[in-house]
Amino acid sequence: MKVTVCIGSSCHLKGSRQVVEALQRNIADHGLADTVELGGTFCMGKCQQGVCVSVDDDFFSVSPDTVDDFFKNTILARA
Repeated sequence: MKVTVCIGSSCHLKGSRQVVEALQRNIADHGLADTVELGGTFCMGKCQQGVCVSVDDDFFSVSPDTVDDFFKNTILARA
């Protein structure tokens, strides 16, 4: 599974660094380092929607406040 987080300026201002750190922690805590490939990219073109995250080909809007639920409901559910 490939998870990509936007680290462009707009998403950075909305907390992309915290989102990446939380995803890294959750991936490690659940032993998914061999299953989940976490990467970064610049603008995904949906800047108004929060921190842009894609899982494989599906797009999501995530914030530092929702990242743990996103991990549980989206990434763990697919792992």
